[in-house]
Amino acid sequence: MSDSVLIIMAKEPRVGSTKTRLCPPLTFEDAARLYEALLFDTLESTGILPNIDLAIAITPPESQEYFERILPPGTLMLPVTCADIGDCLNQVLTRLLGRGYKKAIALNGDGPSLPGEYIQQAFNQLDEHDLVFGPAEDGGYYLVGLKASTPEIFGGIDWSTPKVLEQSLAKCESLGLRAGLTPTWYDVDTVEDVDRLREELGTLPQDRLIHSRRYFDES
Repeated sequence: MSDSVLIIMAKEPRVGSTKTRLCPPLTFEDAARLYEALLFDTLESTGILPNIDLAIAITPPESQEYFERILPPGTLMLPVTCADIGDCLNQVLTRLLGRGYKKAIALNGDGPSLPGEYIQQAFNQLDEHDLVFGPAEDGGYYLVGLKASTPEIFGGIDWSTPKVLEQSLAKCESLGLRAGLTPTWYDVDTVEDVDRLREELGTLPQDRLIHSRRYFDES
């Protein structure tokens, strides 16, 4: 067991309920396939980070059988039932810190081109800060990390709006907590993000993000 754990926040890809903001122009089937490709690439790229255990938080809990088929050996699996994004994050981070990890970071599963050094920066920042956020271009955050359970951070936030990071940082300040920030990145949430990822693949080594490459080749 390492001192640090990275948790991928994931959902089972389901036609008609996954990445529906992309439909149209994508079909429901294509949107689900795209999300699965993003998730697979995220798992593969984060699974090679040194000295960091890998976990995955899954919703709904009954999708456990699907994840048992796809997860790399040794991945911790945390089925979660929660009221909102903040509740999910609080539950999984608190559970893993309670298992004895000194640092726990939760990461979105749909930004597979995120440089691994940004994740490493986040863990390093927890040496000097109480928590760390990875700012997303849409005003939210693509990762959040803690070294002690801090449920107050996740309450009273307008989730899925451009106010998420701003409100979270204000909450940290009101609680006297020191928050670190990693470089800004993006998740694949919009059609423009899909196009951006497709272009970005042309700048990356051919052996990176092979599932996303296959998705675009077959679309």
